[in-house]
Amino acid sequence: MDQDKKTRFLRLKQWSRKHRVILISAGGIILLAGLTIGGLLLFFQKPKIADKTTPAVVQPIAPKPIPVKYYSPLTGAVVADEAATKQPVTGVMIENSPDARPQSGLKNSGVVFEAIAEGGITRFLVLYQQEKPQLIGPVRSIRLYDAEWLAAFNASIAHVGGSAGGLAEVRNGSYRDIDQFFNAGYYWRSTDRYAPHNVYTSFAKLDALNAAKGYTSSSFTGFSRVDASPSAAPNATQINVNISSDLFNSSYTYDKATNSYLRSQAGAPHLDREDGQINPAVVVVIKVNESTVMQDGYREDITAIGSGYGVIFQNGVAQEVTWHKDSKLGQIYFTDASGKDVPLVRGQTWITAIPVSAGSVTWQ
Repeated sequence: MDQDKKTRFLRLKQWSRKHRVILISAGGIILLAGLTIGGLLLFFQKPKIADKTTPAVVQPIAPKPIPVKYYSPLTGAVVADEAATKQPVTGVMIENSPDARPQSGLKNSGVVFEAIAEGGITRFLVLYQQEKPQLIGPVRSIRLYDAEWLAAFNASIAHVGGSAGGLAEVRNGSYRDIDQFFNAGYYWRSTDRYAPHNVYTSFAKLDALNAAKGYTSSSFTGFSRVDASPSAAPNATQINVNISSDLFNSSYTYDKATNSYLRSQAGAPHLDREDGQINPAVVVVIKVNESTVMQDGYREDITAIGSGYGVIFQNGVAQEVTWHKDSKLGQIYFTDASGKDVPLVRGQTWITAIPVSAGSVTWQ
């Protein structure tokens, strides 16, 4: 090989090493150019990545929010919203002498306390929160024990005067007193009945009076409440409550269809003048110590703070309990024989206080 050919061959060999081209010396001939170019293309080609299908991300279905339920602290019934749970509670003293019957505003109410006012005549402390009857009465006077039951509800109290003990209590600055004596424009006297059995009011007036005095909400602990669960085998379908005499004794007939108690009084159905048959969801009878004391005349004296025997009627069943009211501001509550709290069914609740010495309650 002459010097020129040798020089060219060495240069080509160096170039092929630099560019990864394979040379074949066959009489000085270079490997086929096509193979070299193909090798270069394969060398510089990006490696293929195996095609793997990425699984779709499954988004979990968010559970539907559980609707919030709000309950009346007075009756335990479902109400529209939280604001409804804070509405002011208003108590009204409603008369129960024969001349006051039929009353207005008793059926459409939340809680009723019934007790003897004087001479065996009973009277009702009637509490309202969501309920807004537009005719309520006849409105009468208050007693000390009514005020003591009322105190736990942070409530206004509508009445026409009262006993010396009752007035001293509600006027001591701790109560929302809306006595007719000082707020006459929010009450009126009907012309179809004679005094003192003809004083009436309405929630159009009571709401306005409460608002004017700044009584816009009530904060209190109500009774323990539970959903209704009517018994398949009721054991108390007929209840008889003897409180003083035939004119004021009451009875209840359990109505399974409505899970309520049809109230009778003086041997006849007890009717609200505007709304008809009174039928609370719960009837409670408590025995209380009762005596007559001399104040501004002879007055009934009932021990509202303390404890004693009671019976709760609900869901068609009678349950004997012990009632407790530990302090004036403490709410009344009920325990069974083992000391466990007994909740009340949601709805209107009627509590009758009968004398330990003379009252009685029976059922069948």
